[in-house]
Amino acid sequence: MTRYKFPRKTSIALLLDPDKTTPEGLDNILKIAAECKTDYILAGGSITFNSIDNLIDAIRSLCTIPIILFPGNLLQLSRKADAILLLSLISGRNPELLIGNHVIAAPYLRSVREKLISVGYILVGCGRKTSVEYISQTEAIPADKSDLVVATALAGEMLGFHMIYLEAGSGADNPVPPGIISAVKENISVPVAVGGGLKSGKEITEAYRAGANLVILGNGCEKNPGLLAEACSIRDQMRNTLTT
Repeated sequence: MTRYKFPRKTSIALLLDPDKTTPEGLDNILKIAAECKTDYILAGGSITFNSIDNLIDAIRSLCTIPIILFPGNLLQLSRKADAILLLSLISGRNPELLIGNHVIAAPYLRSVREKLISVGYILVGCGRKTSVEYISQTEAIPADKSDLVVATALAGEMLGFHMIYLEAGSGADNPVPPGIISAVKENISVPVAVGGGLKSGKEITEAYRAGANLVILGNGCEKNPGLLAEACSIRDQMRNTLTT
């Protein structure tokens, strides 16, 4: 069985929340995503009011970009996505988010195991308390504790996770500091994804330069759809720099 793998090349993903998208807004942002050749569309969110399957179907009808499920809870499980992030919140100590929910989800996901990407999810405190902390009932690792972040990422790799995701949290005041990204990148060999709090081209550039393989944009693009096109342009520049 061949599992789905993110390529290690510099990539960009757009995270769409079923509870924060409108038909008009979805059509607009996906046109931009297709034009600038966004690598992935992530589907998921913290709370569940609207169907994740309906969102995936709507995305599929509007573009051909690969869809990756980013489930915020068990109600957002779906087999319809091209790949599924099996997230384990390794920065916290909530047993349900470390293994409990995974046990419940396993029978449902067993038939699509080739789609699963196991991800060590690390929440980094970057300002005010975020929705992720409230929902997960965990505390983020403080941004000034880079040694703890690195040790947690190392543990995640040793446990067999296929990717480490450094997350500042939806609506964070600031993104994950470049110093933390580079420290993690220097100590692990699996791909590093970075998301949360990215609101400008400068911050996206810094994340890539620090070693991020995948940058994930969410709320920033909801408020400023042009940020996605700018991010894809930066991605292309970084790819060219890395190959010259």
